[in-house]
Amino acid sequence: MNIRNIAIIAHVDHGKTTLVDKMMLAGHLFRDNQTKGELMLDNNDLERERGITILSKNVSIVYKDTKINIIDTPGHSDFGGEVERVLNMADGCILLVDAFEGPMPQTRFVLQKALQIGLKPIVVVNKVDKPNCRPEEVYEMVFDLMFALDATEDQLDFPVLYGSAKQNWMSTDWKQPTDNILPLLDAIVEYIPAPRQEEGTLQMLITSLDYSSYTGRIAVGRVNRGTLNEGMTCTLAHRDGSKEKVRIKELHTFEGMGRKRVSTVGSGDICAIVGLDKFEIGDTVCDAENPDPLPPIAIDEPTMSMLFSINDSPFFGKEGKYVTSRHIQDRLSLELDKNLALRVRRTEEDGKWIVSGRGVLHLSILIETMRREGYELQVGQPQVIMKEIDGRNCEPIEELTISVPEEFASKMIDLATKRKGEMISMDTQGDRVVIVFEIPSRGIIGLRTNVLTASQGEAVMAHRFKEYQPYKGEIERRVNGSMVAMETGTVFAYALDKLQDRGRFFVSPQEQVYAGQVVGEHVHEKDLVINVTKSKQLTNMRASGSDEKAHLAPPVVFSLEEALEYIKNDEYVEVTPKSMRMRKIILNELERKRASR
Repeated sequence: MNIRNIAIIAHVDHGKTTLVDKMMLAGHLFRDNQTKGELMLDNNDLERERGITILSKNVSIVYKDTKINIIDTPGHSDFGGEVERVLNMADGCILLVDAFEGPMPQTRFVLQKALQIGLKPIVVVNKVDKPNCRPEEVYEMVFDLMFALDATEDQLDFPVLYGSAKQNWMSTDWKQPTDNILPLLDAIVEYIPAPRQEEGTLQMLITSLDYSSYTGRIAVGRVNRGTLNEGMTCTLAHRDGSKEKVRIKELHTFEGMGRKRVSTVGSGDICAIVGLDKFEIGDTVCDAENPDPLPPIAIDEPTMSMLFSINDSPFFGKEGKYVTSRHIQDRLSLELDKNLALRVRRTEEDGKWIVSGRGVLHLSILIETMRREGYELQVGQPQVIMKEIDGRNCEPIEELTISVPEEFASKMIDLATKRKGEMISMDTQGDRVVIVFEIPSRGIIGLRTNVLTASQGEAVMAHRFKEYQPYKGEIERRVNGSMVAMETGTVFAYALDKLQDRGRFFVSPQEQVYAGQVVGEHVHEKDLVINVTKSKQLTNMRASGSDEKAHLAPPVVFSLEEALEYIKNDEYVEVTPKSMRMRKIILNELERKRASR
């Protein structure tokens, strides 16, 4: 059977997952004449809620006697570790762009990696049914982008299709809609090269892994050359150069959304191997007698770290199932098996770990996943990872792109330059302005909230890691102090009402708080300890005018990322399955004062 391995590249929300669903539908209809079924690639709750792909996934369809392996890639540069491994399995890629927005910064990140590996692109301009779309301009933008990324002549001679994945059609001319998605499948079969059949002994690079509680870790990768058979003995060549003999217990290939057990897999196909115990991503499965390993994958280094610690607040263990340091240690070890760009290091203090990743989003997804699984933990302020290069202290620099309506452009420039950002370019697209900055990763922490507030929610912001540059100097962080609860108890509206002129609150009446919890933001820069658990004294005397109702402003509600970006370095975010609180690291007021001296 012919094989095509194709990766799909797109910016967050340009319709990638919808397109794959429709391609699978087409593949299924031809094979089984099934009724139209809803297929979802984003199979994890977080992916559905945020509408982003976090983990790459493999699915396959059969069309005209050709097996098409579709590899879904994350569009967000925080998941760069995922992207690189995945592209190694493909021979070509579909670049999916929105017919109005055109190629976005995150797309550029993945596309650059794909072109460097030498993948042949097919461009799909999606959402041409939207009002005010501009397919021809977008096509020009894609060509310019590929040219800027040093694409070869063959790569620049790409086929282009227009259509709407949602309406289930694709066509070579956007003014003439068809009634199906087959032109895209035909283009894949025609333009994407079949995997090269190389001569020589067995080689398979492990580029991804799966986990099953029944069989343990499962290695996933593409057979580069040779043939794999069930039960055969091979050599596993590790990244560090050591080799060991292993036996393959089971072989699976991908079929539709699931896997099918097979006895043999030929070169060019993507498969899963059960039975290898100790392997890392980047190891090669090779011939037993004449091992010839492939070069391992280079993985982007982490740029940001956070302190994870066990929950030691007064409300410890009330809501979570897993609260001890052993639970958290086991969970982080499990995550390391799958999450390539993550690093975990135990500190000297018991129950504390330094966890490093590719950005606030990368780490907050891990925290949110753990929270939903029933873990309780505390997380410190995100810190960027500094490096010494040629004797100079260097920090990670990112390329930040902000797209806003024209009237907010000056505010955006002001916000970014305050955080040591340098403006590189400014383009007008319709009634919006796209501004590109180079900014330290430190400057991006907490920026999104300010950008959205200043632009009345109109801004679209994206950033990607660029390089390390010499340290840019101090950046002014949040200047307002915190309002800290004085004692443990229930919050009363009466107390909040009397304190409203001191700042804004993060808690509502009838909530439980503890001493040392951050309950609001002070209007001044010093911290203020307040009593929010004070109730009205009830006497039998009626004073004139004292019985008015309390009128309270609604509390500020933070998302996990906002809370992580908001806290100061002497504060933690306490995360439990049901709630999220900010607190001082030292809960006792007197001890805090002593420590600050």
